[in-house]
Formats: sequence, structure tokens, C-alpha cells
Amino acid sequence: MQAIHLSHKLIWKELQMLGCSSTDADQFIRHNLNYFFKLRGIPEPAMPFLKKEALAHLTGAVFSHETGRTGPGAEAVISGSESELTALGHALIAQGGAAAVVGQILQDSLSKLYLQLPQGLKLGEHLLPLGKRTLVMGILNVTPDSFSDGGRFSQLEEALTQGYKLAKEGADILDIGGESTRPGSQQVPAEVELKRIMPVIAALKKDRSFKIPLSVDTYKAEVAEKALAAGVEMLNDVWGFKENATIGQVVSRYRVPVCLMHNRRSTDYNDLIPDILEELEESIELAHRAGIDDSHIIIDPGIGFGKTLEQNLDVMLHLQEIRNLGYPLLLGTSRKSMIGKTLALPAEERLEGTAATIAYGISAGADIIRVHDVLQMRRVAVMTDAMIRR
Repeated sequence: MQAIHLSHKLIWKELQMLGCSSTDADQFIRHNLNYFFKLRGIPEPAMPFLKKEALAHLTGAVFSHETGRTGPGAEAVISGSESELTALGHALIAQGGAAAVVGQILQDSLSKLYLQLPQGLKLGEHLLPLGKRTLVMGILNVTPDSFSDGGRFSQLEEALTQGYKLAKEGADILDIGGESTRPGSQQVPAEVELKRIMPVIAALKKDRSFKIPLSVDTYKAEVAEKALAAGVEMLNDVWGFKENATIGQVVSRYRVPVCLMHNRRSTDYNDLIPDILEELEESIELAHRAGIDDSHIIIDPGIGFGKTLEQNLDVMLHLQEIRNLGYPLLLGTSRKSMIGKTLALPAEERLEGTAATIAYGISAGADIIRVHDVLQMRRVAVMTDAMIRR
């Protein structure tokens, strides 16, 4: 079961999915100006208690079976103030059984709205001002086949030149990847990935004039082990700990931040945003089991991974729901096919499209942006921050 905090732009859609008419949805929204939550997969034994306590404590509630909606799984949209929702959660927990499960999930989701970001993102000796401004992660692909710059930086000299360039342009973090993750790309053995990235990492770490922290873009435990042992300060896992069973233990041992990205091999979703939230929560739970503290977890909605064009655009529309999980949000849209398909442009001509996604993403809650064009996107971030982080 899930309790998902809804932004105002999502409420109308969810009410209509429950079967509300336009008139009823309008009336519900106008009369309920507090917090809105969607309850998904409500256990049948809990329903009588939930309806009774919702009537006693809340401003409003709509249940799927009351609107005549058919289909598996009971759902509801509920609305109330913080105190009303907290009282509902306590009342359900007091009932015990399935009702208590619903109450606890609601309480946990409500508490996430008040989670405070860490005062800074600690990467080795570096403390980055998380939440005070948008952080910029520069992309350095040392691969022959990445979708945008494959082959350009596969030689050590070219890779180092690009790394220094991105640092000079204002990158806060440099993300180094040795395996292409573009759709249709072939996986490479860990030894090949290490052969590509380790010389770059070693050279940058040896140079004391290189002042920004490094991240390694990998889902392989063996690669993570070698990179972190060499001084890399962060891991970026495009499979969110779901592709390798031991990578979480490696990250935990080195006590570095990790970005857990949403990814899957199918675009067949039951309910796009709730499914993504649930699958991200699975990754977060894997991190917790490995002993990784919440202060070291960053999440990424995975634009371009396991999603169609329309699904990617829908995820962008609902970034705030993902940010409401309570963790720093990293957004990686740079030059991606969502932009290329929308504008009918090749990767090298997607600068303006990327800028649009970055500005919107920051306004919707993104804390870190992962980009190829650091100079231009940092300017977009600074301007957007000036407007929204006042």
C-alpha cells in the first residue's frame, strides 16, 4: 500500500481516475485547500475503519468504490490539515490490524513532508551547499558508444581535457562513466569499464589543482569498489541497487553519497507515478538494508530509462511528487531523446530543449542537475535559482 502526497496539479487527474465527474472534482478541490493524499492498494479489512475515521477527522475523502469505478485494488483521495491527517493516522493505528498498517503508512508519508535536507552534501573533503542553490553535475563519458558524445573522450588525454573544462565552467561534481547506458547499448565486463575509467580517476586525484569531487557512474560492485578505493566521493547507480546485490555494501563501507535512479526494462506501468514512487522506495529500502544513512541518499526519476516519450513528459510534470519522498532530487535530462523527439533534433542540437527542462525541473524541486553543457546550464540554474530560491 502507498500514501502519496499530491500536488495541486495532480489532484484533478486522480479524482477523475477515481470516477469523479468534473463538477464533483471541482467542488472537492474548492472545499479542501489543505493537504491531499492518494491512498493506493487499501487492504479490504481496513476500509470500514478508514471510512469511519475519515468521516470523523478529515475535511474530505473520495473512495473508488463510491464513484462506481471498477478494477482491482481500493483507492481513495483524502484531504485535511496536518493536525487532521495526523489524528486520522493515530486513530487508525489504535484500531490495530490492517487499519493500523494504513495509519502508519499515512503517518510516515506525512512526516516526509517535513524532512529537512542535510545542511550540505558531504563528498569527502567537499561540503556542497545542498538546498541553497542548484548543484551542477558534469558528465564525462569515457566510452566509445554513449548516445551524445560517444568516442570523443575515450582517450585519456581527451578525457582529462574535458574534465578540466567542465570543472572550469562551474561543475560542482564530475560524473565519470565507463559504460554506455543508452537504449540498446551492450553491457561491458567490469574489467573493461575499469580500464576506461581508472586512468582518468587516478590522474585527476593525483592533481591537487583539480578541486571538485568525483562521482562514478556504475551499477557494478567491483567497479564501485575500485573507484571508491581510489578516492571517488560518490556513486551514481542507474539501476538503483537492483542490478547488483552487493553494491550497497560497498557504498556503505566507504560512507559516500549515492544516487539511486529509477529504471526498469518495461514501459508497461499499472499507474505511472505511483509505480515509480514504489520502485524508488524499493531502492531506498535496499540502501537502508545495506546500512546507508538517509543523509547519503539522492534519488533520480530516471528520465529516458524504462519510459516512453509520453511517460517521460508525464514524469517531468510530476517531479514534485517524487521530490516529496523526502530526498534530494537529481535530474538528468541533458540532450536526451525526450528532447530530441519533441523538437525533432539530433543530440548535438538539443541545448535549448535541455535548458527548458532544467529551468522547469529546478522550479519543480530538483536539487542537482546532471548535464553535458555545464557553462550554459549553470547559467540557467543561477537564473532560475534567483527567481525561486528567494
